Amino acid sequence: MTPDEGARLIEQYRAGLDAELHLLRQLADVSSRQRSVSGEGDFPGFTDAADERDRLMQSLVTIEAELRDVRAKLSEDRRTAIKLPGFDQVVALHREAAQVVANILATDKESLSALADAEVSRRSAVAGLERGETTLAAYRRVLAPPPTNATLFNRRG
Repeated sequence: MTPDEGARLIEQYRAGLDAELHLLRQLADVSSRQRSVSGEGDFPGFTDAADERDRLMQSLVTIEAELRDVRAKLSEDRRTAIKLPGFDQVVALHREAAQVVANILATDKESLSALADAEVSRRSAVAGLERGETTLAAYRRVLAPPPTNATLFNRRG
C-alpha cells in the first residue's frame, strides 16, 4: 500500500465510521424510545420504533458491507497504516462506535426485562380474569339453576 492509497483508505474508512456513528446515535435514540414504551406497555409505539430500528439497521449493514474491504486492506498493511495521518482519529471513532453499540445493547436488555415483566403481568391478569369468569359462572348456576326436564316428565307421567 502506498502512502497515498493508505491516506485515501483511511479517509474512506473515517467517512464510513462517521456515517455509522450517525446511524448508531439514531439507533440509540430508538432503543431508548423502545425502553420507554415497553415500560409503559405502549406496544403500538414499540412496533413503530421497531420498524424505524429495522430501517436504521439495514442502512448500517449496507455501510458496514462497503467498509469491509477497506478495513481488510488497512489491516493487511497495518504497519504502514498506523503511521499515516488520520489513523488515530479512525481508531478513536471505532472505539466510540463500539461504546455506542455497548450502550444500545444495555438499553435493549432493559427493554427485554420490561417486556418480560409486562408479559408476566398480562398472564397474571388473564389468569385472574379466567378465575373470575369461572367463579361468576358457578355463582350464576347457583342463582339461576338450569331448567330441569321435570315438566316434560310430569306431563307424561
